[in-house]
Amino acid sequence: MDRSLKAFSLLLSYPSRELQAAMPEITAVLVADSRLTALARRGLASLGEGLAAGDIYDLQETYVGLFDRSRTLSLNLFEHVHGERRDRGSAMVDLVETYREAGFEPVTGELPDHLPVLLEFLATRPAEEAKAILADAAHILTVLERRLAGRESPYAAAFVALGQLAGKVAAKETVEALLAEPEDDPQDLAALDAVWEESQVTFGPDPNAGCPQVRDMLTRMDQPARPAAASVAG
Repeated sequence: MDRSLKAFSLLLSYPSRELQAAMPEITAVLVADSRLTALARRGLASLGEGLAAGDIYDLQETYVGLFDRSRTLSLNLFEHVHGERRDRGSAMVDLVETYREAGFEPVTGELPDHLPVLLEFLATRPAEEAKAILADAAHILTVLERRLAGRESPYAAAFVALGQLAGKVAAKETVEALLAEPEDDPQDLAALDAVWEESQVTFGPDPNAGCPQVRDMLTRMDQPARPAAASVAG
């Protein structure tokens, strides 16, 4: 298992007290990753320290304001690619099949393209495959980093580091086209209601378990990944 990708899946999850308690270990994994630059690791250390020490209600409010109330900062990756077009549904189905063919069955109420879910999956995959899939999303990672940096959010550090793991510089034209989309107003309650009305895809027997589980990292991080039933198409 790629410990860093698993740690990133936790770092970018909705803050909880359980997550706070595990944050020192999560951060330790990330700052020890030699694939990342020293500057990137310092940014991750600062983010992890803030998540570990902050008031949980403030952290949750910040997370919702960033990632749940803004489509331009959504952690549902297909939102940036397909928007509300009909082909988003078929892409979602294909992704679910990719997970299942690889023997991966997340237990979550999140959509399958939710970044923490994808990172948990990639943590179980061969290194080159995981890197290639991250590289395919390089333009989205770059846009999220730049939008978060513009808001002076410490979460930007996570996307700087993920971009380094992807090992690909996103095409400038693609990034600029995405950045040209107007920022959402998190106080626009009508738009927020529309987001909440979107249907959710549930996997497994316990839709309230959350994804990814902190206990997974603490108890299974060092266990070998389950053999894949089929390779993932990039």
